[in-house]
Amino acid sequence: MGQRQQQDRSQVLLRPERRGHGSPPSAKDPAAQAKLLETAGLLASWDYQVEVCTGAEVRRRLEPAVTTPGEVPVVFYPDEAWVHGRHLVGRLVGQAVAYGAELRSDTAVCEIGTGGDGSIRTVALSEGSCLDVDIVVNAAGPSASHVGGLLTRHLPMRREPGLVTRIACAQVPVRRAMHAPHIEIRPDGDASVVLHSREIDALIDTGEEPAQLARQLHESARKFVPELDNSRIAQTRVAHRPIPADGFPSVGAVPSVPGYYEAVSHCGITLGPVIGRLLASEILSGKRDEMLADFRPERFPS
Repeated sequence: MGQRQQQDRSQVLLRPERRGHGSPPSAKDPAAQAKLLETAGLLASWDYQVEVCTGAEVRRRLEPAVTTPGEVPVVFYPDEAWVHGRHLVGRLVGQAVAYGAELRSDTAVCEIGTGGDGSIRTVALSEGSCLDVDIVVNAAGPSASHVGGLLTRHLPMRREPGLVTRIACAQVPVRRAMHAPHIEIRPDGDASVVLHSREIDALIDTGEEPAQLARQLHESARKFVPELDNSRIAQTRVAHRPIPADGFPSVGAVPSVPGYYEAVSHCGITLGPVIGRLLASEILSGKRDEMLADFRPERFPS
C-alpha cells in the first residue's frame, strides 16, 4: 500500500452503546461498566469474537492517537466490519452496467402503473419516459413511504434525522470505527474522518443550525483525538434515517401488489450486501427465504 495508511474495519466500543436520544452513560459509571462487561460476556458465550481491554491497552496496541483514560474498560470486536458506502455503491453500479443494466441518475419515479390483475406494468419517470417493467424494488430509503404511496401502499416510517460531518485532515489518525463518549468516529479514505453523535442528533429539531452542531462534533472529536486539532470541517449534512415504524427492516414481496418488493432498512449500507443477495434470489426463484421471515412487508397492512 506504499505510504497510504491501512484502515481497519474492526470496531472499538469505548462505552456501552445507548439507543435513542439523550446523554450516553459515562465510561466511569459503575452501572455502565457492568452493562458493557455483561454484554461482552454474553457475546463471548455465543463464541462471538470479543476482547475486553483497558484504555491503556487500546493506546498501546490499537489506537495510539486516542485519549481514553488508562483504567477505563474497552470492548474490541476484531471480526466486525463496516461497509464503505461510496465504494460499495460505485462498484455495484459499475458491475450492473457492465452486465447490461441501464443507469438513470437524478430522475424521480412519478408514477407506477398496474394491470387489471393489480400487478406491476409500468414506471413513469420525471424526465418524461415510461418504462415497461415486471418488477419494482422500492429501495428508496427515506423516500420509501412516498414510493409505496404511488401504489396506495402504506409503509409507516419513523422520523429520526441524523447529522453527519466529514472532517478533512492531512493524515487520518485512526484506523477503526469507534464509539466513544459523546462522539462516534471512523476513517473515511486517506484524508478524512466521519463524525456522528446521538446527543447532537437530539438537537436537530431544537433550532440549532447544522453548522453549529458540526462545530460541536468537531470539538468533541479533537478532545478524543488531539491529532485532529489542525483538521477542518469539509461537509455537513442532515440525513433522515430510513426506519420502518417498528424499527425493523421491511424486505420482500408485498403480496397485494404482484411484482412489487421492498428493501427498506436503517442499516441498509451494512445489511445491503446480504439483503441484495436474498431479495435477488427470491425474485428470480419465487421462493421465500426464511432468513427474512421476521422482516416481511406484509406486517404493515396496506
